[in-house]
Amino acid sequence: MSLNTTDTAEHIYAHGLRNQWHPVVPSSFVAPGAMRKVTALGENWLLFRRSDGGLSMLADRCPHRGAPLSLGKHLGDRVSCWYHGVEVDGTGTVTSVPGLPGCNLEGKRLVTSLPVREVAGAILAYFGDEEHPEPVDLTLPDPLVDDEISAFLAYAEWDVPWRFAMENLLDPMHGQFLHNESHTMFDGASQAKFRIRETDRGYFFEKTDQRGVNFDWVELCRTGVDWVDLSIPYPPSAGPGGAFGIVGMACPVDEHRTGVFFWRYRKVQDWQRDTWRFLYRTLIEERHWEVLEQDRVMLEALPADADQQENLYQHDLGVVRLRRLFQAEARQQSKAATA
Repeated sequence: MSLNTTDTAEHIYAHGLRNQWHPVVPSSFVAPGAMRKVTALGENWLLFRRSDGGLSMLADRCPHRGAPLSLGKHLGDRVSCWYHGVEVDGTGTVTSVPGLPGCNLEGKRLVTSLPVREVAGAILAYFGDEEHPEPVDLTLPDPLVDDEISAFLAYAEWDVPWRFAMENLLDPMHGQFLHNESHTMFDGASQAKFRIRETDRGYFFEKTDQRGVNFDWVELCRTGVDWVDLSIPYPPSAGPGGAFGIVGMACPVDEHRTGVFFWRYRKVQDWQRDTWRFLYRTLIEERHWEVLEQDRVMLEALPADADQQENLYQHDLGVVRLRRLFQAEARQQSKAATA
């Protein structure tokens, strides 16, 4: 269950980059004492919440005969395979073979276990390869760790390649057209020029002649996990807190499906925080889902080879930069795997 010598650069680019953290599902998807089968980067995994409240993520494959552990039983700090009762703990170690006590499988770590962290209501996991099993440093998105910022997580699964979802976020100009009738992106010029501005963690892709009017900028950040930050102006009717921010991430489920994570946030404190959260739940959230639905409909309508038959122009510099970056990394990971 890790990158192997048969994985080509094309396979890695289609299924997701390794040696970094990815969001998997919202924390609420795995209740206390519960198990959940998930697919990420084209592989099947089992998430289970242990009796101490912590999470474990295992390859969904019993080391005995390959049966799905997700069909088994939750035993507090371990799971039991339904097929023959083999028990595996959260580290992937076989703790018991009930049919043959003392069997040489016991005590061996035979199931892949991924490092996991829970962040702002989401479960992140580190997906390494055979050469990089230990997790890289993870610096969390600023808005998700700032006590003065209040955020809501929105999660959905779209039938699109993960790279299409990421490219959509690095394309601010689509806000002026696709979302023109939304409650926030109706204003501003329908023409623009863009530039790329480098940072120590990625780059900004921003309009040079408009700021604070529409979806005018986005920053790609690579801090152990890939995420974007962007800001969209809010009318006074949306309550206190100024501009509305979004932290976005995408999890490659497989080559055709993506889990999208959007934390919607504002910098608010005290009574303003309560007001913002009330307005969001009662009024604004539904409007934001309408905007996301526009993205979903458009992206799912794109042909699978949409990025192979294009005629790009200046507004697409952010997308081109993103593709080159991810493709180069996929080639590097494939080369390392076959060395």
